[in-house]
Amino acid sequence: MTITAETVKELRERTGAGMMDCKKALNETSGNFDAAIDWLRKKGLSAAAKKAGRIAAEGAVSSYIHGEGRVGVLIEVNSETDFVARNDKFREFVKDVAMHVAAMAPLVVRQEELPSEAIERETSVLKSKALEEGKKPEFLDKIIAGQISKWKAEKCLLDQKFVKNPDITVNDLLNQTIASIGENIVVRRFVRFELGEGIEKKESNFADEVAQATKG
Repeated sequence: MTITAETVKELRERTGAGMMDCKKALNETSGNFDAAIDWLRKKGLSAAAKKAGRIAAEGAVSSYIHGEGRVGVLIEVNSETDFVARNDKFREFVKDVAMHVAAMAPLVVRQEELPSEAIERETSVLKSKALEEGKKPEFLDKIIAGQISKWKAEKCLLDQKFVKNPDITVNDLLNQTIASIGENIVVRRFVRFELGEGIEKKESNFADEVAQATKG
């Protein structure tokens, strides 16, 4: 497969790695872009990977309100220095991630934070559904493993497709921002509120509504 200069450039922008390293990564992975990103990270050549071990204790707690107050998000994103916390690119990243949380309602930041009981419950539901659909028991483990992997990605913030650009994940956006700013950035935690969530809403009585509307 031909590796174009544009592809190398895009990989460099995505990871912050050197041009030659990006070209080698693409060659080593037969031009597979996502695999090339993983290759760079494993080799420690990605700028984001090099900075990932640094302590990030500064940053910002930010809020985002959507839909005239129907959905609200509080999010904490950490940076290494207070200087970067005041950086426009950092603040834009925080705002974008908070907006994403409001829109896509992830459960946790990263997969290891998913409660084991939630995974077990989803596994049980998927297994029952597969049996109902007539799937052969000997293939269940492989089928369920793939479905659980997909479910985890859908529920974890960093693995979700970024709402403003579905061609990348939130983790890709994070790495791009780290490479651009030059400091480690960590999405630490978030809380999402949705108006009326968890409350059993009273069903409207259509007959009463019609009667009320036609009164007089």
